[in-house]
Amino acid sequence: MNEDFLDKKLQERKDQHAFRRLRLPDGATDLCSNDYLGIATNRLIEKALAAQPNPAGANSQPGAPHGSGGSRLLAGNYPLIEETERELATFHAAEAGLIFNSGYDANLGLLSCLPQRGDTILYDQLSHASIRDGIRLSFARAFSFGHNDLQDLEQRLQAARQGGTLFVVTESVFSMDGHLAPLAEMADLCQRHDAHLIVDEAHATGIIGQKGEGLVQHLHLQKACFARVHTFGKAVGCHGAVILGSHRLRDYLINFSRPFIYTTALPPSAILAIQEAYSLFPDMQQERLHLQTIISRLQGATLPFEKLNSSTPIQGIITPGNEAARSMATALQDEGLDVRPILYPSVPRGGERLRIVLHAFNTVAEVDQLIAVLQNATKT
Repeated sequence: MNEDFLDKKLQERKDQHAFRRLRLPDGATDLCSNDYLGIATNRLIEKALAAQPNPAGANSQPGAPHGSGGSRLLAGNYPLIEETERELATFHAAEAGLIFNSGYDANLGLLSCLPQRGDTILYDQLSHASIRDGIRLSFARAFSFGHNDLQDLEQRLQAARQGGTLFVVTESVFSMDGHLAPLAEMADLCQRHDAHLIVDEAHATGIIGQKGEGLVQHLHLQKACFARVHTFGKAVGCHGAVILGSHRLRDYLINFSRPFIYTTALPPSAILAIQEAYSLFPDMQQERLHLQTIISRLQGATLPFEKLNSSTPIQGIITPGNEAARSMATALQDEGLDVRPILYPSVPRGGERLRIVLHAFNTVAEVDQLIAVLQNATKT
């Protein structure tokens, strides 16, 4: 079989110094994973479940099945998953929730089926790929607005064609910059322009709010949101996602969201992990406080690079150019610090960076080592 046709695109990536390779963990200090609270690293879910001789909801048998047997509309629905959806909705102060297999599936499933022909979607220009891909699969018109730019958003809301439904989509914490969205102001604009606000809380879940409930609830804006997406692969320390909204939205997604309809459901073992995680992270106030301590330490350091302003665990250090970003990441890795570069085309040209992620299990000494290596980078 001739596979030469693959070579052109692969060579382009290599020429751009953007060729991706998989890496295995090597024991270095974790400054790249999204396990902000250490729930996955410290295996807190596994330890808690192991202490339960007969986890509830698994057909009264020890352990929990690792397969669901089909999609939710066929053989894959079961009491535990619906119970968990109700618990998640209650925790996040929503009417209802529907579990998806990942945050990517949730955004794809929501945004591909919800907006219709004649509708308009306005989305932050730095929105995650899963948001963009969902929008691309819809039949609606779509326009980006400047990152966190309320004036640009208002102008686009005013210019949006009348007659269709209007949607505004944003992340609450942006995955590559760590910036917070101005949600209160956005919610006000949406109310004034009769637009439906959709918020991806992936990087806020577990981190923002007294109990890690996310930025929307922290600002008491849950009633201003048409839909929210909370994902479990970051601070929650397991896998999956939930879309929160009204009972009508839940029914709509069950009927029209293809990634939900045609995907084998998460198994009971995964749902038990979600339940257990939600029993753990609301009480991890000390971990959230420690995170703020080391975030402030890095933000307060003087570095020979542009440092993005972020009050979240996601800390961006701009190192323009793919080769420069790779080189700086390699220098940090050589010092035992697992920092990964984010390269074009994942970010715009000139915005290549080190995406440094701080965790509750990172020590002050590790952050000080990171700062020292970055400060000495131009001297080597």
